[in-house]
Amino acid sequence: MKHAPGFLAIVEDAKTRVAEITAAAYAELAAAGSPIVLIDVREESEWTAGHAAGAIHLSKGIIERDIEARLPDTGIALVLYCGGGFRSALAGDAIQRMGYTSVLSLAGGWRAWKESGLPIEA
Repeated sequence: MKHAPGFLAIVEDAKTRVAEITAAAYAELAAAGSPIVLIDVREESEWTAGHAAGAIHLSKGIIERDIEARLPDTGIALVLYCGGGFRSALAGDAIQRMGYTSVLSLAGGWRAWKESGLPIEA
């Protein structure tokens, strides 16, 4: 997908503050038993079509509104993903400003997750 320059500019700015993690690195952490909450920030229709096994759904449109009720511990490790790693960086930047201190964005998003062969739920 070709994105608009303005959108890409704000994503690149957010990525200066939000660290990324690869699907392989996430899989290693999860296999080691690291407590990580995986959050799908895609739209409802995307989530319904298929999502990462074990993920919770807090779309980019509501994450700021609902995250404190769902995950009140601001020190919990969070990995956010979207379709390609852009919206998750924006959402990660926003929740870091809310006080969440361990936020990562999945590099390559849902596409990278599927390509890595990690488990999927439909």
